Amino acid sequence: MLRDWCTWDDDYNAGVVQDIRARLCKLASEKADEYTVALMQGSGTFSVESVIGSAIPPQGKLLAIINGAYGKRIATIAKTLGVALAEMDGGERWQPSAKEIAAALTGDESITHVAVVHIETTTGMQNPAEEICAAAKAAGKTTIVDAMSSFGGLPMDAATMRADFLVSSANKCVQGVPGFGFVVARRDAMENIKGFARSHSLDLHAQWKTMEENGGKWRFTSPTHTVRAFQKALDELDEEGGITARHNRYKENHRILIAGMRELGFETFLPDEYQSPVITAFCSPQTPEWDFKRFYAALKKSGFVIYPGKVTVAETFRIGNIGDVRPADIRQLLKAAAAAKYWE
Repeated sequence: MLRDWCTWDDDYNAGVVQDIRARLCKLASEKADEYTVALMQGSGTFSVESVIGSAIPPQGKLLAIINGAYGKRIATIAKTLGVALAEMDGGERWQPSAKEIAAALTGDESITHVAVVHIETTTGMQNPAEEICAAAKAAGKTTIVDAMSSFGGLPMDAATMRADFLVSSANKCVQGVPGFGFVVARRDAMENIKGFARSHSLDLHAQWKTMEENGGKWRFTSPTHTVRAFQKALDELDEEGGITARHNRYKENHRILIAGMRELGFETFLPDEYQSPVITAFCSPQTPEWDFKRFYAALKKSGFVIYPGKVTVAETFRIGNIGDVRPADIRQLLKAAAAAKYWE
């Protein structure tokens, strides 16, 4: 990121952008030739909105599967854009099943698209995206998977998952820096959405078409430093041993974290069988002395920044395991948490 790059430069577009697009296709599926990639400026939510706003035709209807804040965000985007919407919200401890999705689709034949968050970071819930997409495809629906916190960190194949549109971000499990997101889509699905966009800047088809026809050129100024950093992050992913090796590291981080926090008396919000290895919601201690801000400040002073809770039915906080974080870092975090335990 210490070198300037020109958004019009052929070396940048061909050597960086096109390389990233090709590598993302290969990471996404063994059937890489069936997929294509559009990069999109902004946070990951911008890319999600580009899909919701561009992939659903005017007469289409979206089923949003909701068990946390990010499923709700998809629904909010749809409402804001005037997309016809059906919501399936079972609460933050609910893990949707293929049977439930199939029943919802049978009950409303006007639904054309189904969207699910793969890992709902409100709680750390890992939704069964492959089963949900299979149920949706069996009913002839287009599938949208928000893989923001799973792509690059969990083994998956978009073709096996049967995801038509898969969305993620530079700064999550690939371990780049914030500034853009990306949409991995079935090539035929991407080709068939021309003219549906409800936004000029977030027109996914136009963004993709410009990159396809102009050797990686973005429609508007690209975040060049972030893009170059992402190419380096992809190199580092390869050097680590690929997604399987990274997933194993995240799982070990998570195993150590859960065991250590339970020794300190903390309980997880979700049952273990629902839990992803990416982020975990812990229930706040039920004692008058507990003060999250005080706990947060003590950990921050020791070099660890954690997340406040987003759960609506209980007071929680969250700890993530991704990024360039190793088991030794988790053990240091647990020492800091033990030292900060002032409420007993």
